[in-house]
Amino acid sequence: MTPGALAAKERVQPPSMTRVIASLSDLNLVERKPHPTDGRQIIVSLSESGRALIADEASAREAWMTEQLSTLTADQLAVLEQAVTIMKHIVSESE
Repeated sequence: MTPGALAAKERVQPPSMTRVIASLSDLNLVERKPHPTDGRQIIVSLSESGRALIADEASAREAWMTEQLSTLTADQLAVLEQAVTIMKHIVSESE
């Protein structure tokens, strides 16, 4: 994906995204390659290290959330289910 497309997707200004990409590249979390048809552009993609970091973070978040949810009552879980439905509706309307 191009930096401009990433900026639009994240709703930030392109210069901000360029700085983020540079920092991630310095950490070897993303790779920058020339655009195949536009010499002025680059394509940004996750590196293997970036993929591994995201997988590790997702796994840790899932484990934490599972632990937290296991302590809730049935009534509390029902409230959360209703909240999820509302949040999904909000997100679908904003896309």
